[in-house]
Amino acid sequence: MPGRTYLVGGAVRDELLGLPPGDRDFVVVGATPEAMLDAGFRQVGRDFPVFLHPDTGEEHALARTERKSGAGYTGFIVHAAPDVTLEEDLARRDFTLNAIARDEATGALIDPFGGAADIQARVLRHVGPAFVEDPLRVLRAARFMARFAPLGFSIAPETMALMRTMVEGGELATLTPERVWQELARALRSPAPSAFLRTLREAGALAVVLPEVDALYGVPQRAEYHPEVDTGVHVELVCDVAARLAPGDDLIGFVALTHDLGKALTPVDELPRHVMHEQRGLPPLRALADRLKVPNAHRQLAEIACREHLNVHRLFELNDATVLKLLERCDAFRQPARIAQLGVVCEADKRGRTGLESAPYPQRAELERLHAAAFAVKAGDVAAGLSGPAVGEAMRKARVQAIAQARGKG
Repeated sequence: MPGRTYLVGGAVRDELLGLPPGDRDFVVVGATPEAMLDAGFRQVGRDFPVFLHPDTGEEHALARTERKSGAGYTGFIVHAAPDVTLEEDLARRDFTLNAIARDEATGALIDPFGGAADIQARVLRHVGPAFVEDPLRVLRAARFMARFAPLGFSIAPETMALMRTMVEGGELATLTPERVWQELARALRSPAPSAFLRTLREAGALAVVLPEVDALYGVPQRAEYHPEVDTGVHVELVCDVAARLAPGDDLIGFVALTHDLGKALTPVDELPRHVMHEQRGLPPLRALADRLKVPNAHRQLAEIACREHLNVHRLFELNDATVLKLLERCDAFRQPARIAQLGVVCEADKRGRTGLESAPYPQRAELERLHAAAFAVKAGDVAAGLSGPAVGEAMRKARVQAIAQARGKG
């Protein structure tokens, strides 16, 4: 093996946190690209030398430094050479908990910036002043909080101050929609998406990257239905319940995040009631989805949930024909998986309220049960000898009857 190899970054961090190991990344000090290739490594990095181990396939990057050369998160000049030290490589990293290495030969921990102590103290702290050179780090800080807040982590005051400075300087405007979506999706797959929202809001960044969500804070709701009152707080709670009901699912997380956007558009004289907020929520949802280039599946389910979540809450009050219309509006017979997904989001909405975190939500199981009954109706069984519009009408009647029978009415 050329040079000296060190395990770095998340693998060392998670080991110190006692978390399950993930991907392992390595830094090689004192080697050249030619030496790596001669040892059987395969080069994959274009902007800087990264190599795949010939046996394990794990990434090994040559130690490097970075120097700011332009605006945004891509404006860097990278220098990789045998004389770059491990400490210089670690110094370019974002947070101290990610700037720790373990010597593969001796097992010794190399921690020049106090990352292990910050892990012990549960503090997310930037490594150095170069932190401000990469605006993506504001979102990364928030995303790390979505993962680590349940472990007791907080952001160091001086780090939050730097994040505010970056936001005020307009640096976040250089971020591409793809990178914003990538960080948002990873946060929604984390245990506490609410910490992502709170961190961005504290830094002033939520209004920049998710203005439709930021607008929900301070908007009151009726306390008898929403003891938390503030709509922004409600969305935080809904996102966290969704993360528990569907762990690691950013589709469910995105729908939970956006289901109530219309409440920010309720006329002041109508507050704290939010009549028609479902329809009002569709334009801001579409604007957000367009801007961040959100995947179509996320967008489509989000629109359904935005429009229909109150109807699902009232499911036991709907007549059989209205239930079928609800299913049809969800395209539930061509996209049957949507019904289970919608049920999860609606349960998260109901339980995402102060004091109702464990409230029962029988509508979810009932929605799936009635959909299954209607879905079991086959054209060949009810439309023999019919053609054209008569087939559809026979199917609708049979499905309404199936729903009625599932409710014990038939």
